[in-house]
Amino acid sequence: MLRRLDLTSTGSADLRRALPRARVDVHSALAAVTPLVEDIAKRGYPAVREATLKFDGVDVAEPRVTPQRLADALDQLDRAVRDALVESIRRARIVHEAQRRETVDVQVVPGGTVTERWIAVARVGLYVPGGLAVYPSSVVMNVVPAQVAGVESIAVFSPAQKEFGGRPHPTILAACALLGVDEVYAVGGAQAVGLAAYGDAELGIEPVDVITGPGNVYVAAAKRLVRGVVGIDAEAGPTEIAVLADATADPAHVAADLISQAEHDTLAASVLVTDSPELADAVDAEVERQVALTKHTERVRIALSGEQSATVIVRDLEQGLAVVDAYAAEHLEIITADARRWAERVGNAGCIFVGAHAPVSLGDYCAGSNHVLPTGCTARHASGLSVQSFLKGVHLVEYTADALAEVAPHVIALAEAEDLPAHGAAVAIRQNR
Repeated sequence: MLRRLDLTSTGSADLRRALPRARVDVHSALAAVTPLVEDIAKRGYPAVREATLKFDGVDVAEPRVTPQRLADALDQLDRAVRDALVESIRRARIVHEAQRRETVDVQVVPGGTVTERWIAVARVGLYVPGGLAVYPSSVVMNVVPAQVAGVESIAVFSPAQKEFGGRPHPTILAACALLGVDEVYAVGGAQAVGLAAYGDAELGIEPVDVITGPGNVYVAAAKRLVRGVVGIDAEAGPTEIAVLADATADPAHVAADLISQAEHDTLAASVLVTDSPELADAVDAEVERQVALTKHTERVRIALSGEQSATVIVRDLEQGLAVVDAYAAEHLEIITADARRWAERVGNAGCIFVGAHAPVSLGDYCAGSNHVLPTGCTARHASGLSVQSFLKGVHLVEYTADALAEVAPHVIALAEAEDLPAHGAAVAIRQNR
């Protein structure tokens, strides 16, 4: 099912081109999304309502979910799911509380200080997809870091579901209620991004400052369009897993983890990187056995047999490390002897799962880490969602007259070198009074 790539003789310069990757054309989606987002900027919710009827097949006159609906969803939530969400929230808070940034005062010279303050953005729009699955875990992963950062105004957007009377899935609503989020809108897709960015004065929906959360290619395209009007976390693509494994790995574990990501979407990427052809053969056999037993068999088969998925054979783990660094996976598992040592040498990954007992699905729900992660090679330069995603670093510069006088010749010299004499004059004038 998984095609096999032999990269044992491939040089490091060719790795990026040789590795499997899902083809997601955000640029093409822009053509469909641009008129919609522009219409929302002009007309507000009426444009959103029309799009929701067109794409979701439901007419939502009032998009905000009432407090009673949120409370009812929580009351009716399965007890086991509620307990699991409570534990997921607890663990996420432990990790994200440790990411808090403190004010730092630096004395550059006597009389000259620079203070760095970390200020939370005022309002955020958090997107929770509806698609092929239900994602209360994404509510947790978006809301917790925003709350820990100190964001005072949080709005959650999730698609209207026809089977639930034009409201988001009840489990999504229950997760919001557990977290104390009472501003929830039954709006999904590109129209949710547009509404978050531009708001609607008549309905009292205030524009946000930052939009976070994963979605399909149209959500990604809409994020690209509004970037600059608001901040965004990323243009998320299909989910990815790469597994770096050697002969010590249990093939049943590896196969299960590859299948777990393929379950998300037919475009999901599952990549095994190994120096053991014997392990690759055993994983192939396990994949065939386990896929036949899983619920979403057809979806998984399409994803695993797609061009974005493969087993990659490497000379040794050193080359394997180079391969996974070039791939820069959203999720990277290291299942090798001395796994921690190899994991600490990885440069590019959204999140690294170390050893036989840390599968990606643990991170999806209850590790305490955040599962909103960079996809499509962007882990080379981007990080997963965190408290920092909702903070702005602001410098306060304070200098006394003596401290300014001491540095004035340097400022004036640099201003003259850049042919900006007024810059130097703004300092010089303070020396002549």
